[in-house]
Amino acid sequence: TAANWMGSETAFKHIYVWSDVWQNLGFNSIIFISALAGISPELHEAAVVDGASILQRIWHVDIPGVLPTFCVLLIMRCGTLLSMGFEKILLLQNDLNLSVSELLGTYVYKMGLQKGKYSFATAVGLFNSVVSFLLVISANFVSKRLSDDTHGIF
Repeated sequence: TAANWMGSETAFKHIYVWSDVWQNLGFNSIIFISALAGISPELHEAAVVDGASILQRIWHVDIPGVLPTFCVLLIMRCGTLLSMGFEKILLLQNDLNLSVSELLGTYVYKMGLQKGKYSFATAVGLFNSVVSFLLVISANFVSKRLSDDTHGIF
């Protein structure tokens, strides 16, 4: 008999995480490759002349070069952290994996639209938005600290 991967609670977590990695790999690759292409080749040449190994060049040239891009992507990702791919979760969810697949977004959907508790669902959705806003502000603060107050959205 075939294994029921969609009904397994332990398999659900792996299916969700690895499908998200696969879903975002292309876009993130394009962003980081373009950020790496923006690093001046003279910096790498100077590091080679100074005797830097490949790991030292990555640590001292490449990582500081992509840090502003990383900070912007971190801020953008923190804004959607609590939504956690609502559509994908809702499509993958069934009665067998419900104990591990219930998230705040699907809970709000079920309370508001399926059970008709509109005020409660609105309050939970507002709480979700406020926490997401605080996460974005915190990520912006961290990005400014990482990049000496030069890179941040606000």
